[in-house]
Amino acid sequence: MAAVRFAADGTLYSVDESGILQHWSIDGRMLARHYLSDLETLWCFSPSGTVLISGNDDLLFWDVKTGVLRNRVGRSSWVTALAFSPNGGIAASGHDDGKVRFWDTDTHALRAEISAHPTPVSAIAFSPDGDHVATAGEDRTVRVWDRNTGAKVEEFLSHTDRIPALAWNAEGTLLISAGWDTSARVWKLGDRDPLMLLNSHADQVMALAASPTSSLLATADSDYEVHIWTDAITAKLGPVLRGHADEVRCLAFNADGSRLASAGADRVIHVWDTATGQLLAGPNPNAKHSLAVLTNNHGELKLASTGAQTFRLWDVKTGQELPPSGDGPAFCVAASRDGQWLAVGGTDHFTRLYDAANPTAPRKFEATKPPIGSLSFSPDGGTLAQTSPADGLLWLWNTLTGEPRLILIDAADNCTLESVVVHPDGQRIVVGGIDYLSTDNRTGAVCVWDLTTKLREMVFDVGVYAVAIDSPGRYVAGAGIDDTVHVWDLQSQESVFELAGHQERINCVAFNPDGSYLVSGGDDMTVRIWDVLSGRLLMVREFDSAVQSLAFSPDGRWLFTGNGNTTCYQLDFEKLLEE
Repeated sequence: MAAVRFAADGTLYSVDESGILQHWSIDGRMLARHYLSDLETLWCFSPSGTVLISGNDDLLFWDVKTGVLRNRVGRSSWVTALAFSPNGGIAASGHDDGKVRFWDTDTHALRAEISAHPTPVSAIAFSPDGDHVATAGEDRTVRVWDRNTGAKVEEFLSHTDRIPALAWNAEGTLLISAGWDTSARVWKLGDRDPLMLLNSHADQVMALAASPTSSLLATADSDYEVHIWTDAITAKLGPVLRGHADEVRCLAFNADGSRLASAGADRVIHVWDTATGQLLAGPNPNAKHSLAVLTNNHGELKLASTGAQTFRLWDVKTGQELPPSGDGPAFCVAASRDGQWLAVGGTDHFTRLYDAANPTAPRKFEATKPPIGSLSFSPDGGTLAQTSPADGLLWLWNTLTGEPRLILIDAADNCTLESVVVHPDGQRIVVGGIDYLSTDNRTGAVCVWDLTTKLREMVFDVGVYAVAIDSPGRYVAGAGIDDTVHVWDLQSQESVFELAGHQERINCVAFNPDGSYLVSGGDDMTVRIWDVLSGRLLMVREFDSAVQSLAFSPDGRWLFTGNGNTTCYQLDFEKLLEE
């Protein structure tokens, strides 16, 4: 993500490096999306969240609500920094020639220009009253300018590495600078030395934000952490926020400072309670985004998701949330083929089993260790398979009585239990896992069990994050930890294909309902479709976030993706193939 901003109504806007503008509700639902431009390297929202500017060798003005380009100005030198005045009336652009140019937000006319640094400008920040503007340069200096006269008021020399961000406190009495030297520094006009070094970070400080109404300050680093300071002058540190999977690049407080949005290179947004540090919205930090599709006799579809902080269930046609949506945190989810049963694996010891006819009174199945890592129903819905990655046990439960039918010990041959799926014949079950200790020089195992004899039929020595079986029950696919999709023939017990192409971790694999196609999705933000008979790659589709799970509608028309940024996409599979 390149920029985030709270709107006046408490909703959130974001834009990423590829120029995708998104509007989010406070609970993490995407309200709107616009594709702007992928040619710009910097983005900045106005304080009101109504105007967006971006820059390369031009400065572009966008309408946030509609995503429409208002104007393009400049064409003088490369844009290296962006900022708005407190009232949003002036947009400032820093350039690689060391100059800062001030533009009228409404007319887009050039209002003023200062030669700020002998090197490219790396950051700009207006004081809350708009009378001063601070700039940082690649010369590692911070300078403060009189906004009305253009005269230099102050110069601060202390950082030993690049300064990527600047921010003023709410009163305008303090200026804070972020440094790649692992510290943020607190300055006061008239004092040449910093009042305080905020040096709790272990890596480069990448972003800053100051609450508009309180003394709170947030700093973010390339070690994936966000630190909240309750008093910058005394360096009093509040909550330390962890949950991102890559460097944090942008921060934004809401109007009263009670919420903080953070976003970064992992292309996800988190919203935090600034007092407690609790994660309020954004991707579930305890699990990947799991999906399940439910249907009924009328063909109506429901989509279950664990991507956010609580379990969610939607009516696919209307988008309306349905019970038991919101019923606690979840690690994984599965649905029976007939749509009667919905199983939600918790981050605790329990799987909650909901009857579609009465979703308010779930039955609970307990595991020995949390979380519940993977779930799968038998074809008739009478049996639910449940695993915990922590203990190696595979539990089989009777969905009608709530009693355990079978427990398989060490189900994945001394490996973690990453994924489980019941065979279409209902008599076998496939479990995949990873051998993190590299026992016997292998990466993991995919094991096939006969549930009648309680014996292991076969083992494929490949570590996988996920497994899937085609509807005829002949082929097993695994999302290998070697970034390869593996396909095995259960009849010959041999490897059929090793499908390469993903550039990062593969999170999920799924066969379409008739078994003709195999789909894979991964952290490289792509979905890939393979021909099952030939192993030929048919299509690659890139998305704006990691693809963590896949699920087909029973008729095969729709493919759903569970994405790393909590969104779910509904794709017409036939049209996807035509691409």
